[in-house]
Amino acid sequence: MSRLRHIAHGNRTTLMKTATYYVIHVCVAAVVAYLVTGNLRASLTLSLLEPSVQAVAFFFHEKAWARALARRAHASRSSTLPAVA
Repeated sequence: MSRLRHIAHGNRTTLMKTATYYVIHVCVAAVVAYLVTGNLRASLTLSLLEPSVQAVAFFFHEKAWARALARRAHASRSSTLPAVA
């Protein structure tokens, strides 16, 4: 459990962004699904299923971008360092 807490603490901002994105997405999806289906049960099912999958994808998308930016920053620092002879 401490590993999970460590991961959560280290990714707090990304998890918070993911959670708020999830809530907004569920609300929008529920309205759209209801307008399309006219069925409250179907719209609630769709609005919970699809955003749940999207929230997980969003979290890993954010992590991939953070890694890419870190690699780019590291490469930039490495290329500007003077060569040691």
